[in-house]
Amino acid sequence: MSPVAVRFAPSPTGRLHIGNARAAVMNWLFARKQGGSFMLRMDDTDRERSTAEYAAGIEEDLRWLGLEWDRYARQSDRLDRYTAAAERLKAAGRLYPCYETPDELGLKRKAQLAQHRPPLYDRAALRLTDADRARLEAEGRRPHWRLKLEHTPVVWDDLVRGTQRFQGQDLSDPVLIREDGQPLYTFASVVDDIELGITHVIRGEDHVANTAVQIQLCEALGGPVPAFGHFPLITDASGAGLSKRLGSLSLKSLREESGLEPLSILSLLAKIGTSDAVEARGTLEELVADFDLAKVGRGTPKFDAEDLHRLNAQILHHMPYAAVADRLPALGMAGADEAFWLAVRPNITHVAEAKGWWDITHAPLAPVVTDAAFLEAAAGLLPAAPWGPDTWGQWVDAVKAATGAKGKALFMPLRLALTGLEHGPELKTLLPLIGRERTLARLSGQTA
Repeated sequence: MSPVAVRFAPSPTGRLHIGNARAAVMNWLFARKQGGSFMLRMDDTDRERSTAEYAAGIEEDLRWLGLEWDRYARQSDRLDRYTAAAERLKAAGRLYPCYETPDELGLKRKAQLAQHRPPLYDRAALRLTDADRARLEAEGRRPHWRLKLEHTPVVWDDLVRGTQRFQGQDLSDPVLIREDGQPLYTFASVVDDIELGITHVIRGEDHVANTAVQIQLCEALGGPVPAFGHFPLITDASGAGLSKRLGSLSLKSLREESGLEPLSILSLLAKIGTSDAVEARGTLEELVADFDLAKVGRGTPKFDAEDLHRLNAQILHHMPYAAVADRLPALGMAGADEAFWLAVRPNITHVAEAKGWWDITHAPLAPVVTDAAFLEAAAGLLPAAPWGPDTWGQWVDAVKAATGAKGKALFMPLRLALTGLEHGPELKTLLPLIGRERTLARLSGQTA
């Protein structure tokens, strides 16, 4: 039995987004769980739309997620392999030339639909004689090439959907080669899967109808047929597709504008649509251990961007200082140490939000004074330096005993004076960061 080999095969015609990144995540996790290999294959045969910039962006996004690849291929480097495969199919009588224009095919399709017939290619090109073909080419027409499908059942055991069955006569002979000689996706993809040893093809259910054709193409080329698994596509909360929102849901945007951590995206994409709860995981290794295609359901998973932010908060609340230490200075927090990070991480959803608490503890702040006499009494009871985690408790006990204040009447005036806010991190962790001198000034109503 061959080792498991999967591929993620994006077209470099745009950046990765939540939708296609899910295919990358599921393939990578499957490969790692099975001890197999993960290939990144750039399906870049679309000369007009594919760019090196987008290819580099896809690689950047995958590396940011931590999805390193074991093998790499570009379809543009393999054009000779597609030509060779096409010649074999022609010699076997499975690839035949067709000369209809798009307009002519459109008219045929309309006529079939008007007669309540499925819009399948009628194989008119198979009835052309050599003289007919010569005449058409003399008129300037160039052929596109179709695969002649066998009119036999095509059955496979889908890893997600179970047994799938199609009848060959219900399928239209697909175009594999364009008039300009360029191979289309179905053809190039199958040739690559065979020659690059792909054992499992895991992708969205929008490809289910293609699979019967691809299985016949694999067999026509004499190659092994991989196992297939088709997962339901994500929709938004209303059930609509995500296509119109993909700009804001690109990984680049989620990283640079929304400030999300890779593991929040990985956790969501690994768990959404499965029997597992969509909860944050702290490492890729945890996600690998959890992963099982048998957990993927048939229902349509609903995507809500708020879930990403919820997961991001869960991840940050347990993130060690070492994981963010080199990022804090660039966000305006030069000198931020572990004590600061541990104090503020329970109260942030994105790392950049820590800057607000850095300013509260290290920059001038206009205090909110609600009871000047109470604050004056509290200031007189401040413990001497140095301060530590027990200072806050000692101080409020003394203030409570001296003033009789308790509960909200005790804590809220102090929090407002020290932070200007009604909510935030525990003051026992913030107080040592603010320091005695700044605390005294704020208690007296000074900006400090």
